[in-house]
Amino acid sequence: MIDTLSTLIDKMVANVVTEFPLEEEYKKKTGVSPQDIAKLRQWLDTQPHLPAKYITDLDLILIFHCCDRSTGVSKQVLDLHFTLRTLFHTYFKDRKVEDSIVRALNTVLMTPLAMRARDESKIFYTHFLDLEVKNFNLGDCIRAVLMILDLKQYEEGTWPGLVIVIDFESMTLGHLAKLDLQNLQQFLYYLQEAMLVKLKGLHFTNAPSFIDKLLMMIRPFMKKELMDILHVHQVGSKTLDPYVPMEALPSDAGGSYKTMSECRDAIIAKMQANKDFFVQENRKRVVESLRPGKPKTISDIFGGVEGSFKKLAID
Repeated sequence: MIDTLSTLIDKMVANVVTEFPLEEEYKKKTGVSPQDIAKLRQWLDTQPHLPAKYITDLDLILIFHCCDRSTGVSKQVLDLHFTLRTLFHTYFKDRKVEDSIVRALNTVLMTPLAMRARDESKIFYTHFLDLEVKNFNLGDCIRAVLMILDLKQYEEGTWPGLVIVIDFESMTLGHLAKLDLQNLQQFLYYLQEAMLVKLKGLHFTNAPSFIDKLLMMIRPFMKKELMDILHVHQVGSKTLDPYVPMEALPSDAGGSYKTMSECRDAIIAKMQANKDFFVQENRKRVVESLRPGKPKTISDIFGGVEGSFKKLAID
């Protein structure tokens, strides 16, 4: 049955997310207090290049939490986080829920899952939907992933951790050939140094015969801590289950969740219903001309200027 206009509007409204309440966030067992955030805010207000008036207390909580409540590390990560969002144009410049994002979401399933990992981490799952190599664009897919994670954290607040499951079923050498090194370098750097999560696991499932070629491409950009939490699972194996319950996966990927098509439709609908969220998020960018000292550039980032601030794996 075709949805009426009013039904479509109702669905859109139901998908509009609101910021996770701070009072509920402080009830979580994170150890983050309003006093911690007030102190971080006080420091932020002294940094003329940072978009302080657009950075919310929830943003600061996410930062403080992922930095294990270290004020010093939080300051460094906060600066680097918004600096990279300013410099990494492919992922963060003028973010909109536009045709390129919808195409990416129709090409690769990129979705948070409802069930948690064994350690209570949030699970993010990807799987190829459209096998036409010409339709696969890595930059657009990464841009979409980061938009989805931003929206989900805005809706849910902090997570004990994040586990990423990349299902390589149906991936071909043609897809591998489209993985450019610049996107891999920038994404892995952001993931390890500036993403506001505690990354607990990276799982490659249904690994193809050429997985070694992919690992050779990404290994130069991965710290030992990330390599230590990377797990490769062969086709048909159940070795993911000790980390991520198999039932958490979509039903057509061996789990008990919604189908991949249903997951795709749900995430596209949620993104389209929250276009204004990204309009507001686009304001959270650095003004390099106001930075005390020398403005930062991409060459500074990858020239070894930035140190390693965050711990990836906990426990």
